[in-house]
Amino acid sequence: MNVLVVGGAGYIGSHCVRQLLAAGHRPVVLDNLVFGHRQAVAPEIPFYDGDLGDPAVVAPILKDEQIELVMHFAAFAYVGESVTEPRKYYENNFVATLRLLETMLDNGVSKFVFSSTCATYGEPDTLPMVETLPQAPINPYGQTKLDVENCLKAFAHAYGLSFAAFRYFNAAGAAEDGSIGEDHKPETHLIPLVIDAATGRRENIKIFGTDYDTPDGTCLRDYVHVDDLSRAHIAVFDKLNEPGAGYFYNLGTGRPNSVREIINAVEAVTGLKVPVVEADRRAGDPPALYADSSKAQAELGWEIKYTEVKDIIATAWKWHQAHPNGFDD
Repeated sequence: MNVLVVGGAGYIGSHCVRQLLAAGHRPVVLDNLVFGHRQAVAPEIPFYDGDLGDPAVVAPILKDEQIELVMHFAAFAYVGESVTEPRKYYENNFVATLRLLETMLDNGVSKFVFSSTCATYGEPDTLPMVETLPQAPINPYGQTKLDVENCLKAFAHAYGLSFAAFRYFNAAGAAEDGSIGEDHKPETHLIPLVIDAATGRRENIKIFGTDYDTPDGTCLRDYVHVDDLSRAHIAVFDKLNEPGAGYFYNLGTGRPNSVREIINAVEAVTGLKVPVVEADRRAGDPPALYADSSKAQAELGWEIKYTEVKDIIATAWKWHQAHPNGFDD
């Protein structure tokens, strides 16, 4: 299919573009490069620099590129910033997405794959987390994602939109060949931060809380490889042929790793020592978050290739070695 990847120059979007090519589809990328990197998209792939919420930009792309399905990876995703700058998050994550959906429907495109988040659940009462858990976000980032999910359900009922929304846990890793990877400014994800500490690009890594009710006292999180995430998004395509169909899936390995385990794994993969500083807990950090993704595995035939966190870290390390300054190299 001809697939418009909105946010296709970002971390997850650029990896999904490569997986689309591998699966025989034709990706087209729309990205305003606020956080994306033009170098993350191969030169032969059609690329448009513009905003997803601008019909004057999106409508001609849908028509000229004969787009059949839209994938959305273009949200702002800094949780702390969403608390201090909620207006920015509601404008981009919800309002602009609403405009995108309107433009799609106005131009006869009715298949949509949405990058959602486990942050829609808030702090869960039970683990592992299943799709039927109550959704009670504790920050504007999670709330804007939930608002889009609710919008998708209404649009499916009223207008025949077919959609799938994937609730990610912790996306991690890089392309196997080291050509593209994770390059956020600022970086907030644990694995690249620990690698930076190992290589001396940052002074140390802080462990926020060592007295949680977990095996080693540090927080547990579910790390899933970015290529595994991408393959799930493509596996759902055939289920979107029915007008008005709507699906929600968790994506994670279901095998959480603690902060200390991540640090130890980085040391094992790189052969370098990670300087660690123990600090107090951060407000709002649950002791553990991890997925039950059996629904995606059963319904989509989704297989998790990277089941061990060391293997995920090894791909991140390969990217880091080849591009120590990210896409600025």
